[in-house]
Amino acid sequence: MSEHGRAGQNQRNAGGGGTVSGIGEFGLIERITARLSSGPTTVLGPGDDAAVVAAPDGRVAASTDVLVDGRHFRRDWCSARDVGHKAAAANLADIAAMGATPTALLVALCMPADLDTAWAEELADGLATEAATVGASVVGGDMSSSPTLTVAVTALGDLAGRPPVLRSGARPGDVLALSGRIGYAAAGLTVLTRGFRTPRLLVEAYRRPLVPYQSGPQAARLGATAMIDVSDGLLADLGHVSRASQVAIDVRRSAFEVPRQMADAAQALGVDPYTWILAGGEDHALAATFPPAVALPPDWRAIGVVTEGDGVTVDGAPYGGPTGWDHFR
Repeated sequence: MSEHGRAGQNQRNAGGGGTVSGIGEFGLIERITARLSSGPTTVLGPGDDAAVVAAPDGRVAASTDVLVDGRHFRRDWCSARDVGHKAAAANLADIAAMGATPTALLVALCMPADLDTAWAEELADGLATEAATVGASVVGGDMSSSPTLTVAVTALGDLAGRPPVLRSGARPGDVLALSGRIGYAAAGLTVLTRGFRTPRLLVEAYRRPLVPYQSGPQAARLGATAMIDVSDGLLADLGHVSRASQVAIDVRRSAFEVPRQMADAAQALGVDPYTWILAGGEDHALAATFPPAVALPPDWRAIGVVTEGDGVTVDGAPYGGPTGWDHFR
């Protein structure tokens, strides 16, 4: 019997089934693709050996990221929709950080055979909903059986005729600016690890990042010299810009206001809130450097300067605390 025939037989035997083993690979694919819509750049969506996505610029910005159950998310902390939003946001933010507009997502899903089909379907809803916020869509992917639930996403984007904004373009005299929230997701993670579910603002920030996608192309149009998605921690990610551009970057601590919910949580948990702000990741704010003559729009706020030298400092001095996340430490 063919794979398709076996999958159909499994579905009939299970009466629709509550798990992916009951419905089978192709039954699950049908359920998921039925939930997806096409964005304006999708020429051909799921159903063939490959999708076709329009690339008006003639170039495609591409990025990939992976989320592993128990490492990047916990199902007792996040719903399937939350995980979908997180997985999409992590990749869409990388495209925005190049100055591009996201156009499409490809998703590979590895999952235990006893995973509830509803979880996989709701994951697809989260992915599709987050992609739709920027006019992108899920155009294809793959799935496999695995003892560890893993979501791998590849994002594509359109540069609209502009050069990509790299990490290597910062120059002494540039202004360092930030767009988006910072420290919220890290605070939410700390709250969850301590066994709490409030403040809701912080916990929801960890579950579903609020990414300033539009700020990436905006920064490119304004002439940003370098840009990066803050995913692993502000100081750690600025370190990448510092090394690539061969410059020093100084961050002004006073540029960050600690919101009330964060201040209250920090006091209750005995944490310095600036640890979350300076070293916390997963908010996917965008950090960029601009020539000093550029007038920053409201979406961007100045938080530091670029100077001669190397390394990242805070208020002119080395930072003594953690600077960000490292997957292998």
